[in-house]
Amino acid sequence: MRNRREMLRMGAAAVLLAGAAVPVRAADDPAVALVESLIATFQEALKQPDVRGRASVLADPVARSFDLPAMLRLAIGTRWTSIPADKQAALTEAFGPYLTATYATRLAAAAGSTFAVQPKSEARGQGRLVQSTVTDRSGDPSPVDYVIGPDGKITDVFLQGTVSEAGTLRTGFSEPLKEGGPDALLAHLRKSTETMLAASPSKP
Repeated sequence: MRNRREMLRMGAAAVLLAGAAVPVRAADDPAVALVESLIATFQEALKQPDVRGRASVLADPVARSFDLPAMLRLAIGTRWTSIPADKQAALTEAFGPYLTATYATRLAAAAGSTFAVQPKSEARGQGRLVQSTVTDRSGDPSPVDYVIGPDGKITDVFLQGTVSEAGTLRTGFSEPLKEGGPDALLAHLRKSTETMLAASPSKP
């Protein structure tokens, strides 16, 4: 049985998204349950003082929640099909830690924020769209939308409703791909991950 605190939280999310259809429980909507589980992990990771600690909390949930091969294909674009299979595998293996470190880094700015998830997903192509709101400590809300693919994993994230995670990654990957192809991109992923994990704890 859901405790009173969780029910109040779900009610608050419904109020924030007034005008939506009558919500169903997250347990009845796998897409919503996935995002709520991921956000709970974000909140747990925020208890860690540095990027490396947050990344250790996020690593397994990110691997379970995100369709890493699909996100990487979207980020690389049409060049993906010209990359040899062994290099595709190496890039995919390096992409998981890179995305984990990226989220662990971003969470430093989320300290003191609150998260609300719309309790009902929407159809989006062959998948689902889950809308959420992150409200920072000053009370400023920002929409964060998760695209869930047919396989039940996250394939893209939209910040402010329009800024695609895959699009942002594509911009960052374009230069190493142009300069040195998949080998340069692989080096970029590994080096960037190491740099993010080595960052000093943020000052309060």
